[in-house]
Amino acid sequence: MEEKNAPSNFIRNIVIEDLKTGKYDQIITRFPPEPNGYLHIGHAKSIVLNFELADEFNGKTNLRFDDTNPLKEDKEFVEAIKEDVKWLGYEWDGLFFASNYFEEMYNRAVLLIKKGLAYVDDLSAEEIRETRGTLTEPGKESPYRNRSIEENLDLFERMRKGEFKDGEKVLRAKIDMASPNLNMRDPVLYRIAHATHHNTGDKWCIYPMYDFAHPIEDAIEGVSHSLCTLEFEDHRPLYDWVVRECEMENTPKQIEFAKLNLSNTIMGKRYIKQLVEQNIIDGWDDPRIPTISGLRRRGYTAESIRNFIREIGVAKSNSTVDYQMLEHFVREDLKLKAPRTMAILRPLKVVITNYPEDQVEMLEAENNSENPEMGTRMIPFSREIYIEQDDFMENPPKKYHRLYPGNEVRLKHAYFIKCNEVIKDEKGNVIELHCTYDPETKSGTGFTGRKVKGTIHWVEAKHAIPAEFRLYEPLILEEEQQEGGSFLENINPNSLEVLQGFVEPNMKEAKPQDKFQFFRHGYFNVDPKYTTDEKKVFNRIVSLKSSFVIDGNK
Repeated sequence: MEEKNAPSNFIRNIVIEDLKTGKYDQIITRFPPEPNGYLHIGHAKSIVLNFELADEFNGKTNLRFDDTNPLKEDKEFVEAIKEDVKWLGYEWDGLFFASNYFEEMYNRAVLLIKKGLAYVDDLSAEEIRETRGTLTEPGKESPYRNRSIEENLDLFERMRKGEFKDGEKVLRAKIDMASPNLNMRDPVLYRIAHATHHNTGDKWCIYPMYDFAHPIEDAIEGVSHSLCTLEFEDHRPLYDWVVRECEMENTPKQIEFAKLNLSNTIMGKRYIKQLVEQNIIDGWDDPRIPTISGLRRRGYTAESIRNFIREIGVAKSNSTVDYQMLEHFVREDLKLKAPRTMAILRPLKVVITNYPEDQVEMLEAENNSENPEMGTRMIPFSREIYIEQDDFMENPPKKYHRLYPGNEVRLKHAYFIKCNEVIKDEKGNVIELHCTYDPETKSGTGFTGRKVKGTIHWVEAKHAIPAEFRLYEPLILEEEQQEGGSFLENINPNSLEVLQGFVEPNMKEAKPQDKFQFFRHGYFNVDPKYTTDEKKVFNRIVSLKSSFVIDGNK
């Protein structure tokens, strides 16, 4: 077998060794989400790892929905997950649902009962918790633990037929209530839930627990390496026990790796769900959260996410990655791809008093100075333009090189203008500037008569396209949450700022998900949710500059 030139990590090394020794003939991995929410970037780490590991060794990767809990799952989540995996650039070899294996799982549970390794328990969930024991004290055996095999088979069949209420009975494994591993203290295998399932309807009223279902699913599909995050490390003995005692033909190997934690954001699905349900954010695709759909709507590219995941690598210890690292990779991906154009987010009107009133001239501007192959565009220029409010100060500090009374600046791609008069409203707010331009200073003509220190961007007023701009800041204010407090206490109330401004007329044809670099403001994406034919809405993906350092370079 030829080893491909891929970054080494402990999981890859295990796979190489397993193939060399003949433990497995083929690598088969799986991405097994629960369809109870939308995927986030932590899932992207698992997606990249599973698909690219299998691909490197000419193996297969299945997409499998671990849909064993009808109370929380929905077809909406199934379709969203499929869309996200495809958008990230991956195609699965097999599409499976845990619910398709319910009959097989039931039969395996019956096998455990017949072997004396499972029993029906009448204890409530709270009583089971209370008798489980602690890390230093063994658990207490249920008074129903020694029911006969015949009684357990009868009760389990009646559970399936719907004779009992939710919570009235469960099926537990009979392992060891004194085990130092709490997961081995007679874990629950089945619970009763009279609920309609998105895939099986009302066929079942008993559902397998994740720790029982997951290893069986892996074994049925012939998964060789079952990759999961570190919190399942203590569950591995139970995983192996289920595969062994259920007498599965295939024996998958569970391997744990560190999950992805990002600074200043919310990663847990249950927390994101809470934000959605309380209308704190704009749905599962809110650009402030790291769901795949949120990142896509904000404007992140699949390439940037994949490159980010590859760079952080695979480790066995948990750590937190600075969000700026993710931003670095989207900047790197867009700098040669995104056309550069001008947008005014906080408009201030400028009248160029010595420019002909009815004249509109077209000026040439490059689309990306770092990528000449992207060509040029023509932009209108006339007597009235908009500039940014913060590009003018009436009483500027020293070393302020933009526009102020008596000062001259260059308009990017255009002329020098000089501020002569400031117009204010009755409250003293600056609402308009009167300037003059020098026709000899047209950009591209090679004018060398004098120099100016400041260059500002602008948009011609008559042909400008109205636009809304959405600027995002971190959703979480602090890394460390207050002890005993809710994560909601750390939500940044200023995580979204909405501005009304203008873009160049060439943006009239911009479509949802088109990406641009706005001069001085950053990279922006045309919002697919709120953009209409009448109004463009732009999400800022990321600002232009970062203090983040990678491999010694900013």
